[in-house]
Amino acid sequence: MGSYYAIVTCRNSESEIENAINSLLNQTIKPRYILVVDDGSTDNTHNILEGLKLKNDNIYVITNPDLGYDIGRVVKNWNSAINLANDMNLETTDYHMISTDDTHYEEFYAEKLMSKMDDDDRIAISSGNFDDNSYATPHGAGRFVRNSFFDDVLGRYPEKMGYESVILQLSLYHGFKNTVNNDARFTHTRQLGANHHFYEFGASMRTLGYHPLFVLGRFMQCFLTGKPTGRMGAIRMLYYYLSYKPKKEGYDSMYDPEIRKAIRIRQKTRIKQILGLKTTTTNT
Repeated sequence: MGSYYAIVTCRNSESEIENAINSLLNQTIKPRYILVVDDGSTDNTHNILEGLKLKNDNIYVITNPDLGYDIGRVVKNWNSAINLANDMNLETTDYHMISTDDTHYEEFYAEKLMSKMDDDDRIAISSGNFDDNSYATPHGAGRFVRNSFFDDVLGRYPEKMGYESVILQLSLYHGFKNTVNNDARFTHTRQLGANHHFYEFGASMRTLGYHPLFVLGRFMQCFLTGKPTGRMGAIRMLYYYLSYKPKKEGYDSMYDPEIRKAIRIRQKTRIKQILGLKTTTTNT
């Protein structure tokens, strides 16, 4: 069976963080280590993490100063965790897992995902599921990423909005697969979109250069099914895609033309497949 480490980000999570980390520690296949980034908590989160560290020598904690809530720091924190693992020469693993302070996993979660990823080295990214709906795209929390793919294609997460989506798009562009394992289950204690109201869902589709027809299709799917965003979330997502004006640089800026081109090529191919048109490209 493969090996993995877990990244957990948190802020003011005193009521949730211990259960979230215990959910990882209780896996049948345990993470080799857990990297926790406390993004400036002002409650008792720090003390809880220190207590967990005393009981578990494979937990490492990065503590940031309190700069207020900013969803844009999440990806910086992921990269900080990856940098820490490299700086400390921690064990190289087959996968890394992205988790959150409000996610709880069934005890066989990691084992179920890695079993299928071990058997198929073309699966670059995979996650379980949190409800009974069928999804084609792996979820953000509970996501397993194959490190050989990640290191070759990116190495670090782009510190721009859409960082969760770009890795999925590049995986497909480079001929890998992304999967959702409905047999592996997890739950959230917070409602999806509670902190950002789906602002980045829409705005990042603009910065990533999503094809308008692809965006429309996603909106219709979310609006008609109500999943996973809810109908109001779908409306907000479309509104932010249409209204967002990217910045010239930084977290809110457009992705490089090469990445946007790769995404458009794949999405055009997918649109043609849906419409039943012939296509010669293999980047599906």
